[in-house]
Amino acid sequence: MMIEPSIDKLLSQTKGNKYILCNVVSKRANEIESVRRLELADQDKKAISIACEEVATGKVKYKR
Repeated sequence: MMIEPSIDKLLSQTKGNKYILCNVVSKRANEIESVRRLELADQDKKAISIACEEVATGKVKYKR
């Protein structure tokens, strides 16, 4: 199974820092899940997949 976006693309968004990547993706996935619970929405994609896509495309930013 191929994972999209690739880990290399995700790491390029955090300057190669795996720790920051993990934190950014997990925080964004939690935000997505909390919104889903409030809206009682059911989607096919998992929150972690959506968060990874957003990080890869640059929609999610972080501060050091």
